[in-house]
Amino acid sequence: MFKSVFDKVWAFDCEWVPDPAAGRALHRLPAELGDREVIEQMWQHGGASAEDPMPFLKTIVCRVVSIAAVTRQRRRDGSVQLHLLSLPRDIADPAQVAESHVIGTFLDAIGEHKPQLVGFNSIAADLKILLQRAVVNGVSAADFCRRPDKPWEGIDYFARGDAHVDIKDILGGWGKATPSLHELATLSGIPGKLDVDGNAVAGLWLDGQLDRIVAYNECDALTTYLVWLRLAHLGGHFDDRGYAEEQHRVRALVEGLIAQGRAHLATYLTAWDQLSGRP
Repeated sequence: MFKSVFDKVWAFDCEWVPDPAAGRALHRLPAELGDREVIEQMWQHGGASAEDPMPFLKTIVCRVVSIAAVTRQRRRDGSVQLHLLSLPRDIADPAQVAESHVIGTFLDAIGEHKPQLVGFNSIAADLKILLQRAVVNGVSAADFCRRPDKPWEGIDYFARGDAHVDIKDILGGWGKATPSLHELATLSGIPGKLDVDGNAVAGLWLDGQLDRIVAYNECDALTTYLVWLRLAHLGGHFDDRGYAEEQHRVRALVEGLIAQGRAHLATYLTAWDQLSGRP
């Protein structure tokens, strides 16, 4: 269990797909071979079978296409503000869609604001792919990577501790004892996977549906944040009243975003109401 809740908390989630450029380079495939065909060959090299046609590939050969985070900030006057951050912000802008921009923008923001990071399997997967692909793309993120000489002299994202809370690391066990985020969320009255899951992301990207990937990513970030709230309530960081207030803040955030045009979040809100038994 984590010991504290920082004044700034970012519950984040990343989405990635097999990187055709990596496939062409590593498997010496011709430049004119289409992305779909390259990815199919990457899966074949990764051990594809009839039962598992799209095997999980090493993160180093995958491209980060979206990052989303629910950000919580507690101000000096005690007030709390929530925001939903999504990258790329403008999917129609090739410069913003570029992997180097998505990763660099996120790591620079973390380095500047120094939040407590929260994720699900983020120590082994999300943070690792961000670092690996940052290296591949030649990204510089000095403030994020800077490590204090002593633990009490600053935040260190490369050391075990409260600067990075991995929900799976806390609640998981061996093999089947480890719940998926979908299982943990759904049984807690929180939406898990809705109309899209991780296996569909590569197909959506190949079909040019980055908007649906970003929407899916936003929902996963909300789910991660809501599960973290439940874990923080378990640990005594929020009492019953405080926990109810925190959930109300999330609802207000989602309702506000729906009013601004993020229609996909209406489905998320409906699922939340149904699972939580809200009339």
